[in-house]
Amino acid sequence: MKTVAFFNNKGGVGKTSLVYHLAWMFADLGKRVIVADLDPQSNLTSAFLSEEAYELLFSGSVRTVHGALVPLINGTGDISEPYIDAIGDRIGLLPGDLSLSRFEDKLSREWPSCVDGDPRSFRVISSFFRLIKNAADRFQADVAFIDIGPNLGAINRSALLSSDYVVIPLAPDLYSLQGMKNLGPTLRDWRGQWNDRLARKPTGLDISLPRGGMEPIGYILMRHSIRLDRPVKSFDRWMTKMPAAYSDFVLGVEDETSAEHPSRDRYCLGMLKDYRSLMPMALEANKPIFHLTAADGAIGAHYAYVKDARDDFGKLACRIANQIGMDLSP
Repeated sequence: MKTVAFFNNKGGVGKTSLVYHLAWMFADLGKRVIVADLDPQSNLTSAFLSEEAYELLFSGSVRTVHGALVPLINGTGDISEPYIDAIGDRIGLLPGDLSLSRFEDKLSREWPSCVDGDPRSFRVISSFFRLIKNAADRFQADVAFIDIGPNLGAINRSALLSSDYVVIPLAPDLYSLQGMKNLGPTLRDWRGQWNDRLARKPTGLDISLPRGGMEPIGYILMRHSIRLDRPVKSFDRWMTKMPAAYSDFVLGVEDETSAEHPSRDRYCLGMLKDYRSLMPMALEANKPIFHLTAADGAIGAHYAYVKDARDDFGKLACRIANQIGMDLSP
């Protein structure tokens, strides 16, 4: 089972929508997918569920990621078996919860104690990894996608440690460029710090621990406007800066041969254009863009965009699958 986190410490780039659509595309192409919503804002959870189902979810106290953490948080035990919300036949959702934000302080406190070999600290720091692994095993998932918020805090550190691979969604702007400059060195620091802690793991600790791979496999340029099948000039200006910035800051390698444009960059997994009014239409219908039909209002020019979205996300899914060593044939 492969685990992929989608992360940029700059918000507003369309990350949650990306995870949502990729989960559906992988499922459409025959893979079983676990989706872990580890962003306390829980926007991914609300995208998957109807308003009624979302309200029902919070009528209980245990059917979210936070609910599975309560025994560990309260000191009464370890994590409990996480609730999986089945979305169709091939998508299993670990629902997010605003209460997860209260777990931040505990993760911060336990991180330095791992250096001392404290068993409880390892249980806390590895809790997200173990929840995802438990859910993936029970759901017989081929891949797990992790959605996390746009910051460099303790929740995201533990969430990213749970991942084998990291995909970076970017908007074609200065802020995404600056985000990459923060993200790359931070990933390398966290990987090194976790490796140091793993070497101090207490003897006899009877839990699975993440290896903390966090291998960057590429970036995706999101929601750029096009004119005559080309990005508009204001977006293209920033796009041309992305290949060198990704090599320099995320990979930590100066690449004098880096491409002059993402369309020719081997690290660019895809370029997704703005699908305009289809996004609110998809939210209203509670389905991905490429599942919209005439009954949802996707007629005329909208229908052409629906087809474009299916083609774009299909190619992107295959590219990601190839990068993580998974066979995914459209």
